Amino acid sequence: MLLLALDTATPAVTVALHDGTDVIASSSQVDARRHGELLLPAVDRLLEGAGLRLDAVTGVVVGVGPGPYTGLRVGLMTADTFGLALGVPVHGLCTLDGLAYACDLEGPFVVATDARRKEVYWARYTDSRTRVSGPAVDRPADIADEVAGLPAVGAGALLYPDAFPDAREPGHVSAAALAGLAAEKLAAGEELPEPRPLYLRRPDAQVPKNYKVVTPK
Repeated sequence: MLLLALDTATPAVTVALHDGTDVIASSSQVDARRHGELLLPAVDRLLEGAGLRLDAVTGVVVGVGPGPYTGLRVGLMTADTFGLALGVPVHGLCTLDGLAYACDLEGPFVVATDARRKEVYWARYTDSRTRVSGPAVDRPADIADEVAGLPAVGAGALLYPDAFPDAREPGHVSAAALAGLAAEKLAAGEELPEPRPLYLRRPDAQVPKNYKVVTPK
């Protein structure tokens, strides 16, 4: 097994290779405006550094968000393209699940990433592998009572200490965590879903009111 994992649902452009037992290489760069520029070069560098070719990959794992439309689409389309070109399966995992897996907390906790517009994408977990609610998008103040007393990880939690007083690292997801979670699930015989983007808000772009469609008769 050689899994190529990637995620662009947060400001982090993150890539990893996993051989089914361990992460053999990983890379993360935080730049919310350059997902498209950074992702493919990161994959090339990772494969070259590991002494591997792209055709050695047996499966692709991609974070499906929630996240901003543009950044999220970069990772999803790249993963789909690799899957088609190589003839290998593409597996989708919730980005928040990757953060939960990486923090390895015991007991109930919350994962929250920055959704912009003074909101967070968030979900609740009973442990690092079990999500019990979410993902959802809300203003931190609106969920403060619901998450009160719970540790929280992710950039969204770190941004709003009033709502998440026990905020902890990591701030962004790592593809290494996504790859490890996927490898664990696959080894247990679990069937992973195909990637479907988790959009929790309507896109910013809207058709203008009174828009006139002009078509030839």
